[in-house]
Amino acid sequence: MSRPTRAPGRLARYGFGTAEGDGGARAADLLGPDGLGLWRPAEQEPVDESAVELLAALSRAADPDLALRQLHRIVEAERRANGGTASGATGPGSPLLAELHTDPGLRRRLIAVLGASSALGDHLVAHPEHYAALRTAPDGLAPTAEGRLEPTGDGNPVAVLRSAYRLALLRIAAADLTGGRGLEQTMAALSALADATLAAAYESAVAELPAGTARPRLAVVAMGKCGGGELNYVSDVDVIFVAADDADLSAATQVATRLIHICGLVAWPVDAALRPEGNRGPLVRTLASHLAYYRRWARTWEFQALLKARPAAGDLPLAQEWIDQLAPLVWRAAERPEAVEDVRAMRRRIIDNIPPKELEREIKRGSGGLRDIEFAVQLLQLVHGRGDETLRVPGTIPALRALVAGGYVGRADGEALLRGYRFLRSIEHRLQLQSLRRTHTVPTEPAALRWLAAALDYTATPGRSAVEAFRAEWVTHAAEVRRLHAKLLYRPLLESVARVPADGLRLTPEAARHRLEILGFADPAGALRHLQALTGGVSRTAAIQRTLLPVLLSEFADAPEPDRGLLNYRQVSDKLGSTPWYLRLLRDGGPVARRLARVLALSRYVADLLARDPEALRLLAEENELAPRPRAVLQEGFLAAAARHGDPVEATRAVRALRRRELVRVACADVLCRAGSLAPTPTPTRTDGGNRQAPGLADITAVGTALSDVTDATLAAALRAAQAGQAAPPGLRFAVIGMGRLGGYESNYLSDADVLFVYDPPPGSNESAASAAAHAIAEELRRLLGVPAPDPPLGVDADLRPEGRQGPLVRSLAAYAQYYARWSRVWEAQALLRARFVCGDADLGAEFEALIDPVRYPADGLTREQVVEIRRIKARVETERLPRGADPATHTKLGRGGLADVEWAVQLVQLRHAGAIPELRGTRTLDALAAAERAGLVDPADAAEMAAGWSLAAQVRNALMLVRGRAGDQLPRHGVELAGVVALLGRDDPGEFLDEYLRTGRRSRAAAERVLNA
Repeated sequence: MSRPTRAPGRLARYGFGTAEGDGGARAADLLGPDGLGLWRPAEQEPVDESAVELLAALSRAADPDLALRQLHRIVEAERRANGGTASGATGPGSPLLAELHTDPGLRRRLIAVLGASSALGDHLVAHPEHYAALRTAPDGLAPTAEGRLEPTGDGNPVAVLRSAYRLALLRIAAADLTGGRGLEQTMAALSALADATLAAAYESAVAELPAGTARPRLAVVAMGKCGGGELNYVSDVDVIFVAADDADLSAATQVATRLIHICGLVAWPVDAALRPEGNRGPLVRTLASHLAYYRRWARTWEFQALLKARPAAGDLPLAQEWIDQLAPLVWRAAERPEAVEDVRAMRRRIIDNIPPKELEREIKRGSGGLRDIEFAVQLLQLVHGRGDETLRVPGTIPALRALVAGGYVGRADGEALLRGYRFLRSIEHRLQLQSLRRTHTVPTEPAALRWLAAALDYTATPGRSAVEAFRAEWVTHAAEVRRLHAKLLYRPLLESVARVPADGLRLTPEAARHRLEILGFADPAGALRHLQALTGGVSRTAAIQRTLLPVLLSEFADAPEPDRGLLNYRQVSDKLGSTPWYLRLLRDGGPVARRLARVLALSRYVADLLARDPEALRLLAEENELAPRPRAVLQEGFLAAAARHGDPVEATRAVRALRRRELVRVACADVLCRAGSLAPTPTPTRTDGGNRQAPGLADITAVGTALSDVTDATLAAALRAAQAGQAAPPGLRFAVIGMGRLGGYESNYLSDADVLFVYDPPPGSNESAASAAAHAIAEELRRLLGVPAPDPPLGVDADLRPEGRQGPLVRSLAAYAQYYARWSRVWEAQALLRARFVCGDADLGAEFEALIDPVRYPADGLTREQVVEIRRIKARVETERLPRGADPATHTKLGRGGLADVEWAVQLVQLRHAGAIPELRGTRTLDALAAAERAGLVDPADAAEMAAGWSLAAQVRNALMLVRGRAGDQLPRHGVELAGVVALLGRDDPGEFLDEYLRTGRRSRAAAERVLNA
């Protein structure tokens, strides 16, 4: 192997010349005979084995060129200190170089410091004898780096203290850079060094008091990073000064002022701006003055800052007394209504104050930086530390571990935050150590980036440089921290937990029973048994339940039947508690926990559905999951589910399961739509030619349409399964026609499907065979949808067919034509106003609609006798069908101004005028009413009263079904069901709501009678 012809080229292999850009020429001068004497230029190799070892150590430094320059300067300073001349070779006879050969530990530590910190290198040049602090002890151990001060020598106390501080810092940096201390140990050592420096400065300041001045009782309380035991290399040290009483104030202020000055000369600035009133307030206050301020004036951020308070110097018992006296105030700060938002707002202000050009490079204040982690952890401490004393620790890492152990933060999330915190703090330490300058910004210069990557132990790999490897990991950690910061700090559940009194978070049996009584539980003992079952034990599941339940209990208490809400939650938890996603979803899923509490407490209908399909509660996590699915999407999904099964029963079971999930979707959105911040707000998506939003009780037509779409899809898929299981003549056409509320897109949660069945035999086929086949299909459809199953059944009601139950279940298109032409009565024409094609053969459905149009929209309208007949039938229905004992004023269907009043009035207008006015030809009640108003057939005031009456009655009817879990048309005048309806409708006072319902009904009834009698 041939040797390189130039020494610098060979030295470049050791990493020299990279920063200088000279290929190692400068290194050759410093290492050669006129320098350290470690390199033979002629042979282009180290002079001996000790030189080989030292060159290898230099090559492993973060910046080999910097380490070499610093070493050369120190050896020169050493020679001058020992009386040498300024000319000639530097290295020969150097005690330092000799020790670097005999003490590998010293060599490793010193070279690591020189390559990572020009500031500490400058210190060693000024004090070359201080390298001895890095010597390996006689027992082979590295020098201690616990942050202890060891002042030596006489003279100016400040100079002595500064020298001792730099020596201690040198030992800490060496241990940090060589792996002798982890991040947490390094931060603890730097904090201990700060404490020792504060204590020494305190004693110096006391010693400088005028003769005869009594020593004041003054406590120095560490705050911020120092208080949390997580100080970095260069940082202001945040403190608060506390005097015992007024007699100490004068002397204490002198001591505090002098302490700040001394520390500024020795190590770092002391910042007392976290004190009451900040820089505008007095530097020192008495304990009593502090307490008065915090009790009356302190803001949320001031209590947040107190999380890290720790005695540091001076009168330590006084400092601890100050902390103990303020602790109860700290742990109640989160109960303020504005507390959580205050903390968030402060975090946003910090980000807003970062210069735009530094925003992406800020590892402390920027998005995805250290502040994101610290703020999230501190907010969780404020909220949950009231009831869990294990969270009352000042440091970020210990607090985060406690949050994970307590179940407040998921294990994976906690580990990700810990990794991100360690990574970002390591960057911060290396950046600050370089020049002992306060900085939190990643450099942009290529050379500085190469140094930083090397200082963090990144190495090049094939295809990727060390800088690229560093950047990739930085981007990954920052993105993860940003995600988790938003997840934890902005978790909506926190606002609710923060408003629960602290004693409610402990849930001890005695306290829980009392709290349950206060919350309005009718059976506190039973409720307590549910709580004990949910939270008993030491499992992680129980810990998470203990976190969630105080908030859920408050939600349950807002409902008319708190006991039912808790029971339903217990049942859902029993079914899902062992699944890995359930409690994690409730804890981390934004509003899921509170949404679940609301639907379980207010709606037996939803609770029953969730009991059958607990996994459906995942729908509560995503806004767009609470929007109704478009009709086409439902049809496609239901048909695909049926097609996956050859057995008609299995196919229909799959379809019914999908229907159940869709009912949960619509019902949950309905229950939540007036729940304030819990209401779903999905992103509008273009479907069916328009924007679709989540349905809600405020828009009853959206609920009816959504439920009708689900029924249509169910019938279509079930019909496909029924036809697959029946032998029918080839070419037989079959269609299902929607009637009643299904036809009018006004279905409710418990509506049967009112239908007509129509078929058309293939040409030339046997009529009786075709009729039998069509009849078999219809019967099979009804049977499949009525088979007992865990899913809600869908009744298929064909009673509106010609001749009712006495007539055939299925008729041919020709038979329908013959019947309507010869025997149809006016009430049958009225029923046909809601007829529309639902599923089956679309052409046949269109032909049927064309067939019945002349019947339901008579060209000449109605005769006087037919109008009188309709009025007579309505009166008889109102009298005979209203249940015995029912209150006609509050019966939503047949009561005064309710659904029937408005529908009969609108349908009479359609029968009389739709033959001449095509705009009236629709199956929806409110659409037809609006068309009648536009056509001048109904007075606008009457139309408005009727629309209000119909809408309110329909809303109340749906709400009654959601609350009861069963069909019901009667709005009670008092009791928990009335209260439940009122809560679902977003109203406050049941009495006022009942008055509104009665008033609206009266006006609607009067308007309907005017239309009927016109």
